[in-house]
Amino acid sequence: MANETELMEKIVSLSKRRGFVFPGSEIYGGLESTWDYGPLGMLLKNNVKAQWWKAVLQERDDMVGLDASILMHPTAWVASGHVEGFSDPLVDCKSCKKRFRADDIKETKCPECGGEFTEVRKFNLMFKTFMGPVEDEAAVIYMRPETAQGIFVNFKNVQTSSRKKLPFGIAQIGKSFRNEITPGKFTFRTREFEQMEIEYFVKPDEADKLYDKWVDDRYNWYFNLGVKKENLRLRPHDPDELAHYAKACKDIEYKYPWGWAEVEGIANRTDFDLSQHQKVSGKEMTYFDEEKNEHYIPYVIEPSGGVDRATLTFLVDSYAEDKAPDEKGKMEERVVLRLDKRLAPYKIAILPLSKKEPIINMANKISKDLRKHFMCDYDDRGSIGKRYRRQDEVGTPFAVTIDFQTIEEDNKVTIRDRDTMKQERVPVDNLVNIFREKLES
Repeated sequence: MANETELMEKIVSLSKRRGFVFPGSEIYGGLESTWDYGPLGMLLKNNVKAQWWKAVLQERDDMVGLDASILMHPTAWVASGHVEGFSDPLVDCKSCKKRFRADDIKETKCPECGGEFTEVRKFNLMFKTFMGPVEDEAAVIYMRPETAQGIFVNFKNVQTSSRKKLPFGIAQIGKSFRNEITPGKFTFRTREFEQMEIEYFVKPDEADKLYDKWVDDRYNWYFNLGVKKENLRLRPHDPDELAHYAKACKDIEYKYPWGWAEVEGIANRTDFDLSQHQKVSGKEMTYFDEEKNEHYIPYVIEPSGGVDRATLTFLVDSYAEDKAPDEKGKMEERVVLRLDKRLAPYKIAILPLSKKEPIINMANKISKDLRKHFMCDYDDRGSIGKRYRRQDEVGTPFAVTIDFQTIEEDNKVTIRDRDTMKQERVPVDNLVNIFREKLES
């Protein structure tokens, strides 16, 4: 395996070459820290989101979903504290004009040119925009920096309409925007990103226990989808690191090629958010507990992760280099993404061994039948060995080869496994059931 720097370079190169991630606005020279998900990246990212929804919503009876607006009333961000306090410490180099986060700089001089820094100043991370035809202060609104506040302001609407009792949660996936000072590391830190957030409302005296349960559940979600245990850890926040409203917080960190970094955080936010919105809006945000016959503001447990970071995590963790035999049996280098079958962009590749009409007709029929049930790729270009390599490189778990024996003798095809490279001959008529068993086991 390559060293850490080479590994990241290889993943970025693979991402562009195979259609996972492209630089944003590339034909115009690019736009810093913007990335476009290509055909395979879109499928991978959607599969990550689908597995998250399945785990936190479909498989639970105490969760509901929400899709709140990106644009919110500006006073909501006053109540949440973002207008006043959502900022990073910023310094500029007086010589080269490069900008840095002050808390990332250990030197007293600019690491780029050795120049002197300006005084530290606060830089608010929210993007401003204007609503309506007149660009004045009265029309200023913000692109949301997190999806959480859309959940909090809808707490009463959701609780009343769904008739949920505590504990229950509201889950949401959506775009957020932060005017980061120093974005970078591929798709890890960007100014436009997608979040997977849960606000789980609980009785105050049950918050500690349910916080621990959510930490375990979210930690194990990554393992369940194939992330290696040695590459994942839990890091509790130090007391002086905690947000002022949080009683506890743990980060799920992944060992990226550049080091350990957060992929998801789980926090006990106490009753801060609902209390703030009740105070500023004047609207009741309490919950009526029938058992206790009293109203109170629930505590909130918040598991908050990034879709882009999770997608990058699965991409990095699945990358491997090994050897595989070519058509003549000679071992050669191969790149393979050992993605979990549930995350793989394509589940099956259909590979006709010849472009002769009978084989192509059979391959098209098989492709049509399988596409009703699974995401498939059809590839008839190049040698079968090269086609296997292309499918290994994008993480396709299985390949189906149609040959002359299929047409002339047994009405069977060859299935090849990505990870073991073993092959088996199976009947064409039973392919759907065979792949259901392989992909759902």
